[in-house]
Amino acid sequence: MTKNLKYAFILLAICAVSAFALALTNSITAPVIAKMDAENRLRALEAVSGGYQIGTQQDVTDQQFVSYTIDLLDSDKVMGYILGLKTAGYGGQMTLVASYSTKGEMLFAQLLSDSETPGLGKRAEQEGYMDKFKGTGADKPVPTSKAMLSSGDAQAVSGSSVTFNGIAKAIAAGSAYVKSLGGAK
Repeated sequence: MTKNLKYAFILLAICAVSAFALALTNSITAPVIAKMDAENRLRALEAVSGGYQIGTQQDVTDQQFVSYTIDLLDSDKVMGYILGLKTAGYGGQMTLVASYSTKGEMLFAQLLSDSETPGLGKRAEQEGYMDKFKGTGADKPVPTSKAMLSSGDAQAVSGSSVTFNGIAKAIAAGSAYVKSLGGAK
């Protein structure tokens, strides 16, 4: 019995030291990770802003795909919006930012986070992937199926249908949300 207690205390000590080491590591790395995430988000917002001034963020709680909206301003006049979008991909939740004209036309988009399959769904992170959605949403429908794409674009999303469909649904929902704003908030 005392032998078992000895082993239990040894295991308890090992667990306590491990927990302390993990907590210390987390306290050191968490602020660095938060700072990097904020910098990456700012870079993404600037990349999709189209040169307009980025306004303040307003959270959206009543939409499935839209998390927040940010006005794109030119001399205090709203020229469009940046939307924070969330959707489901093959590997789980994906988040992206997309800018829209006040008419709902998608201008630029960038994937912020995802857990997609390397070589397939991860292609959505590559430069040029979101170009197939550019200019859609106002007069031209957002391509929500491969049949709506050119043969080259359809080949580019081959093998990653779930990722493509998730992004397409989010971008289409963003366009519909901007149209529901009636051109301005």
